[in-house]
Amino acid sequence: MAVVREPLRKPVRVTELRPTQMTVGMREVKEKRKDLRGRGGKDVRRFLGAHMIPVVLGPDKRCYLVDHHHLALALHDEGLRDVLVTVIGDLSMVRRSEFWTVMDHHGWVYPYDVQGRRRDFNRLPKTVSRLKDDPYRSVAGALRRAGGFAKNTTPFSEFLWADFFRGRIKSAVVRRDFDRAMKKAMKLAKSKDARYLPGWCGPTD
Repeated sequence: MAVVREPLRKPVRVTELRPTQMTVGMREVKEKRKDLRGRGGKDVRRFLGAHMIPVVLGPDKRCYLVDHHHLALALHDEGLRDVLVTVIGDLSMVRRSEFWTVMDHHGWVYPYDVQGRRRDFNRLPKTVSRLKDDPYRSVAGALRRAGGFAKNTTPFSEFLWADFFRGRIKSAVVRRDFDRAMKKAMKLAKSKDARYLPGWCGPTD
């Protein structure tokens, strides 16, 4: 594999970005849309220049997202057509039949649905507009921003937190009373049951 970290000089259409996960937290997407709407044209361009989206080049030089799915969907929903990307890996020489296995080996794909079940790679959405809402991912994202756990470089770490909450907070609470769900999530995040999760910062003996 050719390992590179170079920005593509030519902007990429948001609709051409290929997701490597099935879900996002729609609350986070809405917050990013609100932030984008609050910026002027020049500020948006400056913001996007400083937040280039990391991708892996796959067969036919297609750009596969490995982070910032929420931002990409927010850009799409706000009608912004192009985005700057930075290539973190080149797998364009890999056979199609082997591509997802290699992606999985590097931790660059997370094929789990809204119930946290692993699915076949062919179930991954082809565009960011097809990403589904996982409310527990919204809990995990909001909790990290509130200091419930530390930002971590572990791939898809917030999904691990989402799955932790999935079995401990009722879905009805998450959907109907998000503040209550957050209070429970914060308590759970500081417990020793969560100490195996990336970014855990609970009390120690």
